[in-house]
Amino acid sequence: MIGAVRSWLTSIAAVTLLLTVVQTLVPEGTLRKISGFTGGLLLLAALLQPVLKTDLGRLRLDFSDYEEAIEARAAELDAAGKEELAAIIARRTAAYISDKADALGLGSITARVETEPGPDGETPIPASAVLTGPYSRALADWIAGELGIPAERQVWHEGKN
Repeated sequence: MIGAVRSWLTSIAAVTLLLTVVQTLVPEGTLRKISGFTGGLLLLAALLQPVLKTDLGRLRLDFSDYEEAIEARAAELDAAGKEELAAIIARRTAAYISDKADALGLGSITARVETEPGPDGETPIPASAVLTGPYSRALADWIAGELGIPAERQVWHEGKN
């Protein structure tokens, strides 16, 4: 490797030296401009020599590590999105229950809702509720009918909020 770099630098130095001598010997005018342009092309060819000799057919790019990292990150983001969706559904369902309790004239009832994956295995649905406040058969039936949370998955704490 060091030998190849040394050879490359030697060829660049030789071309540069040759171009300097030619530029010195050529008289002013159009011929000097043409020789300068041609010399620049020769110097460019000498600079690009390692790139031009590269066999791109042997070049193998391995992106499997990156692909695995991208897939892992996508899975993490998908899981985080599902968790956030479950939290939003739980909060909104709890607020919905509290609003319904107010509409039924039950006063301040607080609810905490837990979710689980739905039948499709993806979308979270309300699964259980913990309610704090006076027990109401009407609210319990509404939760079972409207939200699909059966009475056995409703826990009532009748103490103070």
